[in-house]
Amino acid sequence: MIVATSNARGRWRNRTTFVFALSASAIGFGNLWRFSYLSGEYGGGPFIVTYLLCLFLIAVPVMVAEVVLGRAGGASPVRAIRQACDRSLISRGWVLVGVLACLTGLLLLSFYIVVAGWSMAYASFMNSGVFSAARAAEVGQHFEHFLADPAQQIYWQSLFLLGVLGTVVLGVRRGLGLLVWMAVPVMLVLLAFLIKFAFDNGDIDATRDFLFSIRWVDFSPQSVLVALGHALFTLGVGVGTGISYGAYAPHRIPIARSLMAVAVIDTMIALLAGLAIFPIVFANNIAPSAGPGLLFISLPYAFGNVMQGEMSGTVFFVLAVLAALGSAVAIMEPIVAALIRSRGLERFTAALLVALAVWLVSVAVVMSFQPGRELNWLGYPSLFGFLDALTAKLLLPLVAFLIAVLAGWQLRPDILQQALDRESRLFFSLWRLLLRYIAPPVIALVLLLPLLQWWLLKIQAR
Repeated sequence: MIVATSNARGRWRNRTTFVFALSASAIGFGNLWRFSYLSGEYGGGPFIVTYLLCLFLIAVPVMVAEVVLGRAGGASPVRAIRQACDRSLISRGWVLVGVLACLTGLLLLSFYIVVAGWSMAYASFMNSGVFSAARAAEVGQHFEHFLADPAQQIYWQSLFLLGVLGTVVLGVRRGLGLLVWMAVPVMLVLLAFLIKFAFDNGDIDATRDFLFSIRWVDFSPQSVLVALGHALFTLGVGVGTGISYGAYAPHRIPIARSLMAVAVIDTMIALLAGLAIFPIVFANNIAPSAGPGLLFISLPYAFGNVMQGEMSGTVFFVLAVLAALGSAVAIMEPIVAALIRSRGLERFTAALLVALAVWLVSVAVVMSFQPGRELNWLGYPSLFGFLDALTAKLLLPLVAFLIAVLAGWQLRPDILQQALDRESRLFFSLWRLLLRYIAPPVIALVLLLPLLQWWLLKIQAR
């Protein structure tokens, strides 16, 4: 029997809200600053095909496992896993996976809101014409000066965090549900506007060659690992979002088909973002890049040097803020749900405590950028880079690996099948096959590869 996890006020009314909620959580900075660049850098068409295979054969099955846990045990990752372990008569030690998922989300959110704050600030800068006809060097210097101003960064990231806090405090229906119904359509409209602007003012041919041409010379085993890593990252596997949102989903929805729809939407948005960004980049003869360099140097320069670019640049950064808001709310919700369940706190108190912890770490992240405070964070020049690498390369794939092992090898099949009662037996068998024999070894390879590369470098250095 599926455990009742929430009353009517704690569930969404329909499947569309569930799909929109997971889509909003998946459409984050990774779609705007990473996927298109990775496609162009690692082989174009072959990389996209490999990414889709990794997405549907590995990332989606693991996310289905998270949603199944949420349906069976509740919105808190810790409670959901404990319930599943008790019903399968296995050790409760697996609840540490839920704890690790919450910790991963906390660390991820701590530097995520920093970048979201930058996006809010740059929306203001673009709107005020700061980058109008600016040279590339001036745009780069502006970003350096911005990073050297902790007060300004803390102001913007605090403003963004207040928006996240307010959404989570309002609850499942009035907060999360209302946000996704507003954010997803608005993001699609803004993206459509940016694509039209890019097609009117950008270099479409260069963009098509960069994103979609078949370049086997750039495709390598490393491309496969990068595709897998991004597939796990983009769906938000490993921070408990699937568990919480699975608990809030309406009864008897087709979980697997809903998540496949989410994966399709996420991929479409990522490709469309590339069509909105890179035509403007190539039209200004800028080398393609990824990460903060693309968002806060290349794009402000490109938009600032195109007719009516300030308005389109403002629209782009508003889109980035909305995308970040959906992801940030999805990351915070499982942590808040865990505190509500484990400590008996009111939602407002739990959300406030999580926001305070996130804000304190985010301030430390900002201070690590300041001149004279450079430390060696295990080879990274800032706390930002260290937390990014720690979550993306270790914690997220580790939690995904443990979820796959728990659902695939430890939990009783009948418990899992109850939550997937709208799917066919053939699908259930195929899903368990992927979860048992495909996902764990492939994710383990992603985890072990950095250690292998480090070991090889040590040998070469001797």
